[in-house]
Amino acid sequence: MRMSPTLGGMLAGLLLCAAADAQSPSPAPTPDLEAGRAVFAAKQCGRCHQARGAVGVGPALEDLRRPQGEMELAGRLWNHVPAMAAALGQNGLKWPEISATEMAALMTYLSADSRRDPAPNPSQGQVTLIRKGCLKCHSLAGEGGRVQPDLAARRTDYQSAPTWAAAMWTHTPRMAQMAREQGVPYPRFSGSEMTNLVGYLRTTARR
Repeated sequence: MRMSPTLGGMLAGLLLCAAADAQSPSPAPTPDLEAGRAVFAAKQCGRCHQARGAVGVGPALEDLRRPQGEMELAGRLWNHVPAMAAALGQNGLKWPEISATEMAALMTYLSADSRRDPAPNPSQGQVTLIRKGCLKCHSLAGEGGRVQPDLAARRTDYQSAPTWAAAMWTHTPRMAQMAREQGVPYPRFSGSEMTNLVGYLRTTARR
């Protein structure tokens, strides 16, 4: 039986698509909501962040769970560190450790989506780096402070918002303490500042 040109073309197209799908790597799975909820519970975030109307020392859960970019949330977490560190210290609690995988799940639970972040502007990121006084402590390509590692070094921290936020989460309590000891204002981020900063650091590291 002779196959019609139309049917033959459709079958050829389907075979090509199937072959392309077989060769293309599968996208990384997106953490589900329940995984993020489990991280929120395991790290005891609910001690301070409860539903609106309940007694809690931190922002209400509804204020945390709102449509936002991942880098935007990373900036909010950075801003949150001094108050949270003080609250945990008063209650004799340890700073919770959060891995990059857990941070990705937590970001999903808090309604953070990378597509809501604007495209990074490296030039503005350089301005942010200077204005926030980052080089008073950190070095960049050998210039600035002495805190290591050098911000221009190739690092996995810059590759995604969860890895960056997890690294910052580990680093910022010590930085906040150093800022207090040296009388340096603790830098805070708003808008697209964190997105631009990481975009600049990523570009500098590639050079």
